Amino acid sequence: MSARGVFFVLFSINLLNYIDRQILFAVFPLLQTDLKLSDTHLGVLGSAFMFIYMLAAPFIGFMADRTPRQIWIAATAFLWSIATMLTGCVRNYWQLLAARGFIGIGEAGFTSVSPSFIAERFPAGARAKALALYGMALPLGSALGYLIGAALGSALGWRHVFWICGLPGIILAVLVFLKVKDNRPAPPKKERPPVSQYLKLLGNKPFLFTCLAQAMATFTLGGLAAWMPTYLHRYFGLSVARAGIIFGLITITAGAAGTLLGGAAADRLLRKTDKAYFTTSLFSFACALPCGIAAFAFGNFAAAAVALWCAVFFIFLQTGPLQAAIVACTDIKIRSMAFALNIFIIHALGDALSPAVIGRLSDAYTLKTAVLLAMLFIVPAGVFTRIAGNFYRPAADKTDK
Repeated sequence: MSARGVFFVLFSINLLNYIDRQILFAVFPLLQTDLKLSDTHLGVLGSAFMFIYMLAAPFIGFMADRTPRQIWIAATAFLWSIATMLTGCVRNYWQLLAARGFIGIGEAGFTSVSPSFIAERFPAGARAKALALYGMALPLGSALGYLIGAALGSALGWRHVFWICGLPGIILAVLVFLKVKDNRPAPPKKERPPVSQYLKLLGNKPFLFTCLAQAMATFTLGGLAAWMPTYLHRYFGLSVARAGIIFGLITITAGAAGTLLGGAAADRLLRKTDKAYFTTSLFSFACALPCGIAAFAFGNFAAAAVALWCAVFFIFLQTGPLQAAIVACTDIKIRSMAFALNIFIIHALGDALSPAVIGRLSDAYTLKTAVLLAMLFIVPAGVFTRIAGNFYRPAADKTDK
């Protein structure tokens, strides 16, 4: 299959990845009523998924760098799609937690392998754009998750949402298994990277601080993804369906625009400076913070929506650049391990915590206070981006040309 064909298939699976992940949040109010859950219970659902997701990633990344990677892409996409469909069959909170856990295992495998799988099919000067286009699945899939979840949940009930959304992933998983091949041959046994490479990656300072920057941004994004439809429903009196649709539209338009522009800008800036990935990302964080604060300060819905759109736009601006930065400072032989460790770090310190933290703070204080505090994590994101850029040296670039 051609590079474009592989990109299209993996982008489609990644789109389903975020649809299946986010539809839960769109039906939070329906779940809360049906299963009699508190805000803390709902927050833990989001965090439980992320804890399983981040714990599974290092193991799958390690195995993927020792075996043909397309097998892991197909198997894990199949697993999470089945688990998504089974979510519609749960009868209590513990069954729901278990289903989310299996979705986390499946999605961890796919996202550990797919970014490097795509990046290696494009030249270095086009990777930020390619990964930004691939990263558009996040805002697009998240938005579709909110839109589909809100519309189908209101019309058919929340269980039907999961049954319908799980099926396409099974079909695409079979397509990958039959048609997609790994350009990188599996290394001989004596050349397979040992698990100690994870410790070596932690000593790679540009990589480590890039991961920490992404973790802080992920804390904010994870909190917004989990709670903004509920925030709009609670503070502006929007129906469950309308709240999901509006936040979905904000996510898809602002997120897609920011992701595309960030990747293109970083690739263009790379012609002038080798710190382009970090410069672009630092700019995105500096602009996102005041917009985010304004979004929760405004009591007028229109003003709050505009400010939220701008905040989402700037937060997503760093998506392609920081993904390309990871490719630039890691060796091709351990890229799956690098992205797996990246997943572990960004979710352990990011959205594995933020949905539950926000839920707990919401129960203790108010939801507005909780989401505003989550927005402030943009500050350390910018600090870590600056540190990563300071440590990065082109001579240490491990990217295959």
